Amino acid sequence: MKKFTFAGLAGTIAVTASLLSGTAASAEGTLKCEAGETYIMNVMVSSHPYWVPVYQGFKQAAAAFGCETVFSGTPDYDITKQIASFEQDMVKSPAGILVHPMQADPFIEPINRAIDGGIQVSTFAADSPNSNRASYITSDNLAEAKFAADEIVKQIGDSAEYAVLENPGQSNHDLRVTALLSYMEENYPNMKLVGRQATNQDSNAAYRATASIVQANPNLGAIWIPEAGSAEGAVAAILEAKADVLIMHADVTPATLEQIKAGNIHMALNPNQGMQGFMGFMAIFMAAHSDVFDPFNDYKVSGYNPMRIPYMDNGFAVITKDNADSFDLNAYMEGRDPK
Repeated sequence: MKKFTFAGLAGTIAVTASLLSGTAASAEGTLKCEAGETYIMNVMVSSHPYWVPVYQGFKQAAAAFGCETVFSGTPDYDITKQIASFEQDMVKSPAGILVHPMQADPFIEPINRAIDGGIQVSTFAADSPNSNRASYITSDNLAEAKFAADEIVKQIGDSAEYAVLENPGQSNHDLRVTALLSYMEENYPNMKLVGRQATNQDSNAAYRATASIVQANPNLGAIWIPEAGSAEGAVAAILEAKADVLIMHADVTPATLEQIKAGNIHMALNPNQGMQGFMGFMAIFMAAHSDVFDPFNDYKVSGYNPMRIPYMDNGFAVITKDNADSFDLNAYMEGRDPK
């Protein structure tokens, strides 16, 4: 057997480094934007407060690299209008677009067309997985649903009645509901689902649906809601009915935060929005600057972007009455440029 020595290993490493030095990618001085290099964040329902911390994180990351940013999208909950806004963004020839696709499949062709035109695209919070998007940044919706189910059972027992509101068609909201239902069926078979209504982020629709569910099910113990808009209407209906129903929802708005502080909503599971925007920018920026990276794989012959990140978990926070002040959007935005 050949004798092994550390000196021999060091020599091998030195030779290898010498051989590679002429071919390896060098990132020195390259990770910065050129003058005017711009990245766009595109959303639907652009006035929703959820986007505010996300865009702040997006801008903070961009500033570190000397890049320009634009907030874009449509004020409407309308897939056709969001795609139109995305296409308008493409005309501006940005280096990249971070998009929250309202629906997955309608965005496949626009995303692929943008990438074919030299614009890198990543998704956040909701995905278009069959597109060629470079990355997907989100909280773990399965983990959120599991946490919600376990907390509901912890609070009201494992042989109680519960209901869900939902927003069919938006991938992250769908998963938050279907995963909770599956987890309940598998782990808490004595829990009884007595109401399931589509409210589509409409607080008025949620008010009507919740009032109907509560009236029909006087033993209702809890309700899970995959977003905050519907939670605003649900809590109003439950308070009006003077019903003892535990409310949990995902995301947060200033209105639901006040209800958490008042003890009317048990808790909210909120994606780490600032991290979502910050890492969203990093993913799209690196996809646009992938030439600085030479990984040990077949990207040169297969032709794919070596900076593809199939999934990145930005984590989620549990908002309760005890820590609600940390999620005050007005306090967070003091002294910050909203644009």
